[in-house]
Amino acid sequence: MKVNIEGIDINYIVEGNGPNVLLLHGWGANIDTMMPIFNLLVKNFRVYAIDFPGFGQSEEPSEVFGVYDYARVAKKFIDNFNMDEVILIGHSFGGRVSIVLSSQYKNIVKKMILIDSAGLIPKRGAKYYIKVYSFKILRAVYNILFFWIDKKERMEKFYKKFGSTDYQNSSGIMRKVLVKVVNEDLKPLLKEIEASTLLIWGDKDTATPLYMGKIMENEIRDSGLVVLEGAGHYSYLDSFGRFSIILETFLLGGE
Repeated sequence: MKVNIEGIDINYIVEGNGPNVLLLHGWGANIDTMMPIFNLLVKNFRVYAIDFPGFGQSEEPSEVFGVYDYARVAKKFIDNFNMDEVILIGHSFGGRVSIVLSSQYKNIVKKMILIDSAGLIPKRGAKYYIKVYSFKILRAVYNILFFWIDKKERMEKFYKKFGSTDYQNSSGIMRKVLVKVVNEDLKPLLKEIEASTLLIWGDKDTATPLYMGKIMENEIRDSGLVVLEGAGHYSYLDSFGRFSIILETFLLGGE
């Protein structure tokens, strides 16, 4: 199904009855990656899942979006379906958006589950800066060696070959969106969150390492961190059995 928000056709699915739950997927993903959670919850909740603008079957934004823009669109989606209260479940990039929503709209976010959430600027040691400078040198050499190729085409080929996986898998305006998003530090918002928050992390997560989950637990006043041993960045898929028990206990344990 589609709903038009700010001139963008947003793809979504909805099923079930009960308290509202909104599932927000990670970068480069879509509704499909959230379906195990969707199917788990529909028997007790009214569950919505969306494709963010630029992902899945949703249209790309016409301008360079940041996290706050995605949060604004998500809020309008919530309003469109008259949700007075909502439980947010965000994975990775979806966690970024959930952090903004829960800090800005405290009256509607009842509970929040952040799974291997992004939102913090990574620790950057000597290896990071060596990698950055090496990349810049490589780019300069590439420009010299292939000077006869049109600059735009030349850079496209360079980043396609040497850029990060997320960057390689993005194109057009979504590459600019990616650059903007990853440089937005949401740590100052964490202390503003009042919703009861469950943090679920894979101890083998290299994309958003476990130390980020520990920082979030320390900053969000009403929060608890559960670590899934042996699980990576998609910890809820890597350890779905344990994840299911933890999620249902958090959402239904007090009922």
